[in-house]
Amino acid sequence: MRPLLVTGYSMLSALGMGRQQHLSALASGTTGLGPSPIPLGFDTATGTVTVELPELPKPMQAWSTRLARMAAALLEEIDEPLRRAREKWRPERIAILLGTSTAGAETTEVAYRAYVEGGKFPPDYDFQRQHTFGAVLTVVRKLTGCTGPSWMASTACTSSGKTFATAQRLIAAGVIDAAIVGGLDTLCTMTLQGFHSLQALDRTACRPFRKTRNGISIGEGGSFALVEREGDARVLIEGIGETSDAYHISAPHPKGLGAQAAMRQALATANRQPEDIDHVNAHGTGTHLNDTAEANAIKIVLGTDVPCVSTKAYTGHTLGAAAALEMAFSACAIEEGFLPPAIGDGEIDPKIDVNIPTEKTTGTFQRVLSNSFAFGGNNVSLLVGAP
Repeated sequence: MRPLLVTGYSMLSALGMGRQQHLSALASGTTGLGPSPIPLGFDTATGTVTVELPELPKPMQAWSTRLARMAAALLEEIDEPLRRAREKWRPERIAILLGTSTAGAETTEVAYRAYVEGGKFPPDYDFQRQHTFGAVLTVVRKLTGCTGPSWMASTACTSSGKTFATAQRLIAAGVIDAAIVGGLDTLCTMTLQGFHSLQALDRTACRPFRKTRNGISIGEGGSFALVEREGDARVLIEGIGETSDAYHISAPHPKGLGAQAAMRQALATANRQPEDIDHVNAHGTGTHLNDTAEANAIKIVLGTDVPCVSTKAYTGHTLGAAAALEMAFSACAIEEGFLPPAIGDGEIDPKIDVNIPTEKTTGTFQRVLSNSFAFGGNNVSLLVGAP
């Protein structure tokens, strides 16, 4: 495939807002995980966004939710490259392709709690403008003036990874010239209770690839990237792999067959070999099954030498936003020349037969494979390269 040019990207997570705050935390090995802000009947750690989010303009207050304000914050971080893109391309040729798993569920939970307690919904609650997948798309369209094709992908933990593949196909087909891609999600009771019912949540901060790992930590936040047909690229999406093995509704194939196929497809579409990969941003959720299956897949496809780090130990698993956020972390590794240490309590599981560096690693990283694997055997691998 022709590489997809990433001309700008933004990040929002428990580590803060913007590139510099994320780089500082990653370089120092500082996690953003802490106690859940949502009252629960059990203990778990979450990656909570604590920075102040911008308010929407007054004419858009009907759409104002935590998710919408996150979108506004992410757009502010790519304002300059987006301005240049609007000067270059017609607004109907700039798409908005985003991913999420929960959309406005958090807003509806708050509204429903008020209904249970007081017998009526809050007067400013609007299901269509605040809960639905299309609501945040409307916000982004209004804030940017971009009027090209727009839709939301919801394929669990691969949602925002799918947006890069969609943009690549639309550009290759001549439908668009540029796109705002990525994803975002907020913490909500439904997600936390749901993963708890699956016995998939760790009581403390998640520990990917550690011997004592015991589940995931849920996070919130997001990342937007501006991708274009031509321009000054910060990084390239050289290859994309998408597979669905449908092994189980919530468990990965033990040998990571779908993960293997996605990584091989990403390499093939980029015309690269396994030895060309300098780093893997691992899906690395911290569950026994996922980490073991992914490590097996990485070993089979790439060998045991390439350094692999899961940044979910820093941000938590941001679900529909994870693939885009971790693409941004991959871009940081290429642009800044360092890998964050793999953090978490306990020793690395001796059964994990891949290279998990527990110290900050400096060097030249030309190509990074960023993995995202979801429920239902849905897999996406993005091969991120230096321009």
